[in-house]
Amino acid sequence: MVKPRAAGRLRLTRRVAWLLAVLLIAAFVSLGRWQLHRAEAKQRMLADVARALQVRRPVPLSEAARSSRIAGYDWAEGRGRFADGPVLLLDNQRHGEAVGVRVFAPFLPDAGGELLVDLGWLPVPPDRRMPSPAIPAGDQALRGLLAPLPSTGMPLGPDHVEIDQHRWLLTRIEYPALLRGLGPSLAPRILRLDPALPIGFARDLEVLPNTLPPERHRGYAVQWFGLALATLLTALFLAFRRTHE
Repeated sequence: MVKPRAAGRLRLTRRVAWLLAVLLIAAFVSLGRWQLHRAEAKQRMLADVARALQVRRPVPLSEAARSSRIAGYDWAEGRGRFADGPVLLLDNQRHGEAVGVRVFAPFLPDAGGELLVDLGWLPVPPDRRMPSPAIPAGDQALRGLLAPLPSTGMPLGPDHVEIDQHRWLLTRIEYPALLRGLGPSLAPRILRLDPALPIGFARDLEVLPNTLPPERHRGYAVQWFGLALATLLTALFLAFRRTHE
């Protein structure tokens, strides 16, 4: 016969075990739902990109500043010139198996405010000497995909280092910092140049080069939901076994 004090401790232990199981199940379900939301968001993004690239009905470059499309994708064309501001080198960017920088330069359209142009990717040698990319001079006719700024990721350390007056090395792109450094008229979207244009560097219009596609997020969601189910079944099995001991 179980003594009253021992029985009380046993009941407390079982309640704590059930509480831990419920917390784990809730956490696993929450993570699974988050993965599904990420998959849905990326699926919508890919559909938006596919529409813009399929139709290719150009909008003016001034559309980069339109607040209602800040997270959207549009095919755009326009003329203007590259500004005298610094070239931005976004560090740790992959091109195939190689790692280098993506080159961004501020552009002044004939109509509309300033925007950043993604000129493409350049390699960085083992000694980490940063490239000094040549930016096209004079009047330019540009076309490409208007896209949101690259994701900032986890903000660790300063967002940029000024190599010299002509180049900034960026660990991430933070829009408020760009506004302070490049001017308040900078648009919140960038222009990813058409790879067919004869200027710039190695580039494509892939929008998920360094991140997970929707199907991977769905796969992770299934894993989290599976862990939630496994935790529930384990807790039920242990509870059932205890009632028959």
